[in-house]
Amino acid sequence: MVEVKVDLEKCTGCGTCVDTCPVEVFEMVEVNGEEKSSPVNQSECITCRACEVSCPEAAIEVIE
Repeated sequence: MVEVKVDLEKCTGCGTCVDTCPVEVFEMVEVNGEEKSSPVNQSECITCRACEVSCPEAAIEVIE
């Protein structure tokens, strides 16, 4: 099973992953008063790594 991790310390909440992911793995959620990315639909991940490559903060890791 694929695991998608978001480093909340690095995530700026830009939403690039939400826009980039072709299978809608990510949603923006509020964490301590800030919008952050959350891989709420990890089971849908097709391991294309578009999120990992496009994240400007290198906050996403896709683990196979």
